[in-house]
Amino acid sequence: MPEDSGPKIVLVVGGVRSGKSRYAQELAMRGQRVAFLATAEARDDDMRQRIARHREERPGSWTTFEAPVDLEQAVTECGRQYDTLLIDCLTLWVSNLMERERDHERVLARAERLAQALRETPCSVILVSNEVGSGIVPESELGRSYRDLLGFTNQRVAAAADEVILLVAGCPLIVKQAMGARA
Repeated sequence: MPEDSGPKIVLVVGGVRSGKSRYAQELAMRGQRVAFLATAEARDDDMRQRIARHREERPGSWTTFEAPVDLEQAVTECGRQYDTLLIDCLTLWVSNLMERERDHERVLARAERLAQALRETPCSVILVSNEVGSGIVPESELGRSYRDLLGFTNQRVAAAADEVILLVAGCPLIVKQAMGARA
């Protein structure tokens, strides 16, 4: 993020393969000291390959922290040590929480705590998430619950964000833009 603009919270949302992660990385490269907060867990070969590919795409100077569940705490701790945090992604974080918490209200409470941690951190934060509300209605109750929880989480983070950018086919569309940086 540009130093002269002050710290910002930027939410980058979009569909699968819309270019969200690449765009978010380009934004983060403007920072001096960048921490990458990873929410993915390598549970199968496909996910291990995806994680490896993402690792290769990141600059070697960035520090990576695994935060598949305790993202709020990672934001609080890393926010004091780095200029920029890149969180990729809320999509997997919500999935991880659903599996562990098994209670929608607890997941939403965690999303609210994340939004509060974002508001309080002194550094810039860029978050990546899937926009799942524009697709088909999932057939299963679990799928619908996940879609809803991710949508509510995205809303909470977007409310805390200074900017929200929607990626469509690799093209960024500004959804929300702050007039100035956070104080």
